[in-house]
Amino acid sequence: MDILLKLDNDLVLEQLALPKGSMQLVDMLMANNVIAAVGHNGSSKASGGSAANTIHGLANLGIQTGFLGKVGKDEWGTFFRKDMEMKNIAPLLLESPNESGRAIALISPDSERTFATFLGAAVELTAEDIPHDLFADYTYFHIEGYLVQNQQLIKEALKRAREHGLIVSLDLASFNVVEDNLEFLREMVRDYVDILFANEEEAKAFTSGLEDHAALDWMGELCDITILKKGPEGSYIKYLDKVFKVGAIKANPIDTTGAGDLYAAGFLYGLIHALPMETCGHLALYSPPESLK
Repeated sequence: MDILLKLDNDLVLEQLALPKGSMQLVDMLMANNVIAAVGHNGSSKASGGSAANTIHGLANLGIQTGFLGKVGKDEWGTFFRKDMEMKNIAPLLLESPNESGRAIALISPDSERTFATFLGAAVELTAEDIPHDLFADYTYFHIEGYLVQNQQLIKEALKRAREHGLIVSLDLASFNVVEDNLEFLREMVRDYVDILFANEEEAKAFTSGLEDHAALDWMGELCDITILKKGPEGSYIKYLDKVFKVGAIKANPIDTTGAGDLYAAGFLYGLIHALPMETCGHLALYSPPESLK
């Protein structure tokens, strides 16, 4: 579950020792303390998580989708399932006696988000839980970097998806997650991933300090399609040996939670419909070129 809370200022992040813009894993006590410290200022909730946000975006665009995960037998798990069903997403949800996981998104006045994440039942999903026929009716498999703490699960899922001929996309998700699992992530991308999404900080961590085109080229050696997101500067897409520049839409952001996830949804929608790479990039921004308007 995503629980979104607006901050009046960033002082509370310092008090809670949460680096701004990062994703920090916390236990249930800390999760409750974060909510208590912030209060319920402008709070909202959604069946979130990085991959779930992308799946929601694709479902909203009319793509047949499913989501595999594990929830608790609690109000959060019930909400998660019903929210998925309302969006016509097939909820392949296992249940745990423990509480559902939740990501508390603390939204700064400048729209940056910082996550305090209690994994709860979500972390209990294992490689053995993957249904035998999970990949039978799908063409794409999208996975998030946040799952990398469970290396056996992510490796088995990627391996099985590849064996079934699915196109695999991975969103690196957070720079500190990349830093903590660098070699494993590089191995997974090299061996199983076709499409890699990264923002500037994630790309810098993944390439050990490279930036811009140097980072894009380095990542492009590991997979077919690499996307480097650069905020207000737009994004770069590398497909084999070609690079495409996609601009940005000027906006006054209120909350950047899920922005990269929905970028991935638009981009994958374009790929599913076999559209040109540059068009996929425009769809990721919901800024279609004149030919599509």
